[in-house]
Amino acid sequence: MLPSYRKSKLLRRSRVFWGSFSLWRPRLVFWCGALAIGLISVGFAKLADLAQKAFFSVTTSGEWAFLLPLLITPLGFALSAYLAATLFPNSQGSGIPQAIAARHLHDEADRSRLLSLRIAFGKILLTVLGLFSGASIGREGPTVQVGASIMLAVARFGGMAQARGLILAGSAAGIAAAFNTPLAGIVFAIEEMSRTYESRSNGLVLTAVILSGLAALGLSGSYNYFGSTSIAPMQLADWGLVLICGVGGGALGAGFSGFALHVGQRVRRWAQPQPLKRMLLLASACGFAIAVIGIGSGGTTFGTGYEQARGAVEGQALPLFFFLEKLLASFLSMISGIPGGIFAPSLAVGAGFGSTVGTLIGSSIALAAILGMAGYFAGVVQAPMTAFVIILEMTGDHQAVIPIMAVSMIGYITSRILSREPLYHGLSRVFIAATIRARRAAEHKANAEEATG
Repeated sequence: MLPSYRKSKLLRRSRVFWGSFSLWRPRLVFWCGALAIGLISVGFAKLADLAQKAFFSVTTSGEWAFLLPLLITPLGFALSAYLAATLFPNSQGSGIPQAIAARHLHDEADRSRLLSLRIAFGKILLTVLGLFSGASIGREGPTVQVGASIMLAVARFGGMAQARGLILAGSAAGIAAAFNTPLAGIVFAIEEMSRTYESRSNGLVLTAVILSGLAALGLSGSYNYFGSTSIAPMQLADWGLVLICGVGGGALGAGFSGFALHVGQRVRRWAQPQPLKRMLLLASACGFAIAVIGIGSGGTTFGTGYEQARGAVEGQALPLFFFLEKLLASFLSMISGIPGGIFAPSLAVGAGFGSTVGTLIGSSIALAAILGMAGYFAGVVQAPMTAFVIILEMTGDHQAVIPIMAVSMIGYITSRILSREPLYHGLSRVFIAATIRARRAAEHKANAEEATG
């Protein structure tokens, strides 16, 4: 009887262990996914920096090297657009609209058309290619699609049913790791990705942000994206910046997002008869125009614009028309159809606008650049809390909390008056419609083959 008792006791313990493991398995897989987002985000950032440095090295290495963008940029844009259309469909653009669209789709196959490990790989590869070609793009938006793709893969592997919440968590973790801004990642998930507070997802979002942030900190250390500043309005002209940067930045942001949605619709109609051929022509033309703008600006409009924005935040005045040149280069990069984000270029445009305003009214360049970023960014994405928190975390300027909040709100209100549709959500509807059409076409083809077979 004693061996039988011991055997039954061991069997019960085994069942408890494996039962506990089956409960813990999804959590362990989720934690590994969040850590992976942090590690991949850091690697993505390093690759993006290397690609940008390589482009500037090639185009400044000889007497006539400054003309090389006229060749490199159009060819790079055409190659990126071709690979995006043929090998990595739905990797085009920022990546945030795809993540938003996937949360609105209920079919797993539909989500997989927008978020997958294959698309994540292509997104990283083609964004790096775009930066090597001199495109005015950033890596932060693409990191959102990469993070959401990883989390959706985690959901399948770990047997987790909360796909919508996991996409939200992956997106937040991507933003947090890309900018080293954990609070902004959480606010971005609530305000921009979901547009509502979802209590069921808050634990997933918070855990993903913490773990991805820890992984990024382990590799890159603690830092502020634009360094640390401590500057506050000191005179009447400084307070005038709040109104000017809010209204002006919001209007510029509304113009950018409104034209992007309108022109994007026209481009899709124009490309419909021969989508691949015409999109390659458009990408090449946009690349050539960006090369001309870049050469005319002395190379300042190529790439993310990080160096220019950081210089302005540190008090170095930018050329008066830099913000217009950078805005045009960013707009052309966006409508070209190549993968790449608008976060970093938008911050550069905002910093340039603020620098110009500060120069003209004789105010602090550093404060003007920070407020310009807040106003323009809030105008583009129409997410004032995200704009306020992300800029506060990137600059560490706690002396200007109220001015940054005020500018973000004014920029948002101005943008909403001029352009009723938020950019990312307007673009997400395009991906939703395209995904549904692709599914119906696949079903129709399958039915036709079954009928003839």
